[in-house]
Amino acid sequence: MQGQSQLPGNVQTVREYMVYLRVEKGMRPATCEAYRRDLEQFAEDVEGRNALLVTARQEDVSGFMEGLRRNGVESRSIARKLSALRGLYRWLLMDKKIAHDPTVNIESPSSWKILPKSLAESEVSGMLENTGAAARVADADGLALRDHAILELLYGGGLRVGEICALHVEDLQLDAGRAQVRGKGDKERIVPLGRSAVEALERYLALGRPELEGVTRQRTLFLSVRGNPLTRQWVWEMVRAASPTGQKVSPHQLRHSCATHMVEHGADLRSVQTLLGHADIATTQVYTHVALGRLKQVHRLHHPRGRRRGTGTQA
Repeated sequence: MQGQSQLPGNVQTVREYMVYLRVEKGMRPATCEAYRRDLEQFAEDVEGRNALLVTARQEDVSGFMEGLRRNGVESRSIARKLSALRGLYRWLLMDKKIAHDPTVNIESPSSWKILPKSLAESEVSGMLENTGAAARVADADGLALRDHAILELLYGGGLRVGEICALHVEDLQLDAGRAQVRGKGDKERIVPLGRSAVEALERYLALGRPELEGVTRQRTLFLSVRGNPLTRQWVWEMVRAASPTGQKVSPHQLRHSCATHMVEHGADLRSVQTLLGHADIATTQVYTHVALGRLKQVHRLHHPRGRRRGTGTQA
């Protein structure tokens, strides 16, 4: 390999990789920014070892990950950073800028064991019943109709918060019970909509959105009280406020709940993967562990021989 003085610096390497991700891979700016932060953190670490990104060795990667672990970084975050590094080194190999991938033998933390938090079906039903009641009154305003439609989509379609904010009116095909959704990397997918979601959207489009739109002419489906597109932060705050139990519910929890409840009711993983827009089915497989945990709990509570020893019933 060339002398280190002739090699591209870390800033240049990261900058060129970001261009590749944006232009050739079509990644969203927010995703690229997250990758950039992770790569710059590793670059700073290897610079402390007198190395560059293109000269880093397996020991540099494992040492970086060990340092994160010692500092209490969650295994899911470490796994994400390792994923960013793997993407970088695959690109460097493909571009013939390195001869060996230092991440190739690094094991990812078992982040699947950190199970996504999902709500019980009764908790989701409570949220939807509350917002649905407010949306069904004769003089319901545009905000009540909008909020209920958003919650129905988050849970009924398993949409991400960014996908909710990016929806346009023309993305809906309510007569066919579906929506066209733009997910990560601008990949599009068709999401089926159940009767409850379709009815909530029809009512919002007929009575709620015209009130919010006013004189503006927005293509965005969900609008603020001033007729502007909603932000992700606003949707987070609305979902949290809609929780009937006072717990801090997030839009992503409703997405997790959608997938978990489908698996619990017998849906196959490929169908759930397609619905959620997961690129890799390994991401979807976590829901089998969630469903198994819930199944064990139900068994302990309701099977005559399922209770633990010491409760007066045979285990």
